[in-house]
Amino acid sequence: MGITSKRILGIDPGTVVMGYALIEIVDNNPKILHTGVVKTGKLKDHYLKLKQIFIRTQHLMNEYLPDELAIESPFYGKDIQAMLKLGRAQGIVMGIALEKDIPVFEYAPLRVKQAITGMGRASKEQVAFFLRNMFKDDELPRELDATDALAVAVCHYLQLRSPLKGKSYKGWGDFVKKNPGRVK
Repeated sequence: MGITSKRILGIDPGTVVMGYALIEIVDNNPKILHTGVVKTGKLKDHYLKLKQIFIRTQHLMNEYLPDELAIESPFYGKDIQAMLKLGRAQGIVMGIALEKDIPVFEYAPLRVKQAITGMGRASKEQVAFFLRNMFKDDELPRELDATDALAVAVCHYLQLRSPLKGKSYKGWGDFVKKNPGRVK
């Protein structure tokens, strides 16, 4: 059987700092290809920040040709304006991927942390520690936003390997319908 490979672009969306990480899976072994951040903090206008995110994301996808996009979903916060701005940045990234026929997979921050550390409430530093142990030979990014993007990409990779992949249920009734022999 030939070598199989897949490139996953992980994105930690943000309007001040957006982290990104590209990993390649070859024969079920992940390797870091590229990581970094897009910084827009010096730009005053929100729309100019979105434009910069658009330009850099388009460049990343054109240069590295990912097979799939894994993106962190916004978490619920008290600052509605900040969530709205974050959602706009996320939407731009997703739109570029969809326009290029790159499948999009979205993961909640708690799920990403759980997949990497086993703890849904892990700190950014704890996530980086676990990733450092996973990628012993690869150089990990210094910026925690890039590490978070790497965590999203690795979370997606782990989901692809999961024996439960493809099994999703919309509630108890759906589970019973799809598994009649398991319920008595």
